[in-house]
Amino acid sequence: MHPAAPRSDAPGGVARSCAQKRAAFRALHQQGCFVLPNPWDAGSARYLEALGFQALASTSSGYAWSNAQVDGAMARDAVLAHLREIVAATELPVNADFEDGYGDTPEDVAESVRLAVATGVAGLSIEDGTGDAANPQYPLEVALARLRAARAAINAAGGDTLLVGRAENFFVGRPDLADTIARLQAYAQAGADCLYAPGIHTREQIAAVVAAVAPKPVNLLVGGTSELNVQQIAALGVRRISVGGGLARAAWGGFMRAARDLAQHGRFDGFAGAATGAELNALFGH
Repeated sequence: MHPAAPRSDAPGGVARSCAQKRAAFRALHQQGCFVLPNPWDAGSARYLEALGFQALASTSSGYAWSNAQVDGAMARDAVLAHLREIVAATELPVNADFEDGYGDTPEDVAESVRLAVATGVAGLSIEDGTGDAANPQYPLEVALARLRAARAAINAAGGDTLLVGRAENFFVGRPDLADTIARLQAYAQAGADCLYAPGIHTREQIAAVVAAVAPKPVNLLVGGTSELNVQQIAALGVRRISVGGGLARAAWGGFMRAARDLAQHGRFDGFAGAATGAELNALFGH
């Protein structure tokens, strides 16, 4: 399987190769701070590209909701098809929200990562959450074996896809900053190029994680309103900021408000502020 071909209608008529996208994505992690917004379909990806963002990331939750599923319920083949769709829709590098690698064993993770790399993504993340409420995180030695398998699969495919190691502590009810940091440091040693602890949000937590894994870059999730803006987050040393399902939830919020107003009150007020057909046709017509 080969990575998805670049769009023929790329801005300026110049399409970037998969290797060029991956090189550009790695370069973004070398200095400064960039926002990595999360589209959930081809249209939202194209719009984010038009706004001038430098890279995109898929969102497992946003994609699942668009298919009337809960986050984490989508099968691997469906996710791989979704990644191909997003990659083909944009000239920007795409980071894959690849959940737990779609398998418990290192061998399962390696096979899943091999397939993900073949979609043309520029990066992918592997979580250490199990989905089991009684034991919500893999023991560290198991998590490391899974991450090393992902690293080996990437290396076997050329090595230019960026690997993100995720410590799910704060997402699974274990808000232990010391353990989070210990896991992230171990993941860095195991071959992760970028580290990610979704759920941390205070200045102190962010600064501690950044310092602990330096010089490796850190991804910060800001999925809702925050007292911090991009400039302030950058000042804490964060390299990239993703929003997870935040944009998808914002879109759902507008749709639900308008639909409820129509269903419950027979009013059309919810259409106020909606994009016009002319705007959307102009966006997708080039």
